[in-house]
Amino acid sequence: MAQEPVVAALEQQVGCYRKLAKLAELQHVYVQQSQTEELLGVLQSRQTVLDQVADLEQVIGPVKQQWAGFLAGMLPSDRSTAESLLAETRKLLEEITTSDRNDAMVLQQRKLNLGKQINLAASARQVNRNYAAAAYGAPKGRMDMQT
Repeated sequence: MAQEPVVAALEQQVGCYRKLAKLAELQHVYVQQSQTEELLGVLQSRQTVLDQVADLEQVIGPVKQQWAGFLAGMLPSDRSTAESLLAETRKLLEEITTSDRNDAMVLQQRKLNLGKQINLAASARQVNRNYAAAAYGAPKGRMDMQT
């Protein structure tokens, strides 16, 4: 298998992961500031970059399965480049995954808090109804006066 297309794909993939890392930072800001519209825009951008990564993985994936053999056929300088590109990809992917996990926890906590607020509001409505019924008696049936 030709080595140059694989190394070029690895370089492009690292570039994509760098973009994803920057988008993950931006996503974190938007999650923290509850900027939903901006967050949706970042997620769309991330999907576009992920599609590019998937395309590159078509070239890189088969080589990764036989990585040791692939490296063995390379010149030492090219081997070093390929190994460092793959290592950077893994590092960036770990950073992105950690950031996403943290943002997911923030969003989950907000969801739980919103659920609690909804339950409190429902409880408050019930308390108000009970108070009104106790203070003013049960509500009389309503009649439709329109013909």
